[in-house]
Amino acid sequence: MSAVPVAIQRMVLPYGDTRIAFDVRRQPGRRRQSVAVHVEPNGCVLVDAPVTANDAEIRTALSKRLRWVHDRLQEIHERRKHVLVREYVSGESVYYLGRRYRLKVLPNTEEPAVRLRGGYLQVAVGSRNPDAVRFALEDWYREQARRVLGERLLEVCQQLPWVRKQLPSTALRTMYARWGSCSPQGRLTLNPALVRAPRECIDYVLIHELCHLKRHDHSRHFYRLLDAYVPSWQRIKHRLDGLAEKIAL
Repeated sequence: MSAVPVAIQRMVLPYGDTRIAFDVRRQPGRRRQSVAVHVEPNGCVLVDAPVTANDAEIRTALSKRLRWVHDRLQEIHERRKHVLVREYVSGESVYYLGRRYRLKVLPNTEEPAVRLRGGYLQVAVGSRNPDAVRFALEDWYREQARRVLGERLLEVCQQLPWVRKQLPSTALRTMYARWGSCSPQGRLTLNPALVRAPRECIDYVLIHELCHLKRHDHSRHFYRLLDAYVPSWQRIKHRLDGLAEKIAL
């Protein structure tokens, strides 16, 4: 099956003394004909629109949501003010499966090694250079993500009749605006940072993307399907969004 192209266009609209940038995605396969606006946890504003929508129609739709978008961006800004810049030194907080650990950097003359020990995530590296610690952590998180997300995918697929017998292909990719995505061909892409979140958040993201195998849009039909399998998804999504800054490397 050939890929369905998605055109992305940047639009900027004034709001008071500020200007808000939107990334508009025109989707040829989009069933819903209205314009949908999403504010991602990192502050990116994404807009899904049918390929038939012209610029004037999109701007009109966005103008009606400007106050809501501005308020969400302000919330993200306030949350980020309380997040410290990571230095990759002993004593910093790191997360795994929703639990907070203290980072402990140890000297090591051999290969870098990372392991959980009590309330600590120990990183043994030959150099205490922050980049060396970060690289070792990223490798460990990716390894854990490959294992944990694979296990959770097997588990949640048993709940969904349309994927119970045939699992979708998956890939890990670091993404700064999304926890996961589902291509028009049914391939899942998951953010390895998801392994730092609680299990209920992991399952929510997986089921969200798996629901796109039946409804490749964000229409009311999609959310009706998501409601059926994750009735508390809005609470879980709010929890995950609130953790976004804390669990980032």
